[in-house]
Amino acid sequence: MHLLTETWLKNAVLPAILVIVFIETGLLFPILPGDSLLFTGGLLSATDNPPVSIWVLLPAVMVTAFAGDQCAYWIGRAIGPALFHKEDTRLFKKHYVTETHAFFEKYGPKTIILARFVPIVRTFMPVLAGVSKMEYRKFVTFDIVGAILWGGGVTVLGYFLGNIEFIRKNIEPIFLLIVLLSILPGIITVAKKVLNRGADEAGQQDTALTASTNEPTH
Repeated sequence: MHLLTETWLKNAVLPAILVIVFIETGLLFPILPGDSLLFTGGLLSATDNPPVSIWVLLPAVMVTAFAGDQCAYWIGRAIGPALFHKEDTRLFKKHYVTETHAFFEKYGPKTIILARFVPIVRTFMPVLAGVSKMEYRKFVTFDIVGAILWGGGVTVLGYFLGNIEFIRKNIEPIFLLIVLLSILPGIITVAKKVLNRGADEAGQQDTALTASTNEPTH
């Protein structure tokens, strides 16, 4: 907290938040901690020596969230169905797109607002809106509302909670807790892969052992 509020790093807080928000919403990079980042930005703006004023952070976040979705929409218009045939990589999985498509089919245009609050879905939703060539005027209208509710709402929530005395006095452990919660899904995913790999190897060994014991003897 000292580094973020008392040193030159305070000047990097706002740019860092805006860059990460834009990358998550506009450049198909779904594993960034958007919600917790905005909440933390609101908390920091409520400190005695804030690295960024809430009156600067709020409009900047909302505009950036809107701009990110616009970028993703036009990426979708440009690449079209090719996205559905993209091979899995470490950062991109096909099921991200199919899950977002199912979400879009279920909720229709209001998905553009609802998806803001769902990790991964908020990254691919505007792309699918572009792929499906959703009417741009309708997309922009819903997207403005979504950017205000998500970008502004989560940030304001962090700011007002940051003004509660208990939270102000314990802001460092709360900050660390937010970081932990941000990376927890990744830790769980890795742990599941390790456990599943161990279970698969154990199953293969059991199968091989069973096969060897069942071989006819001469």
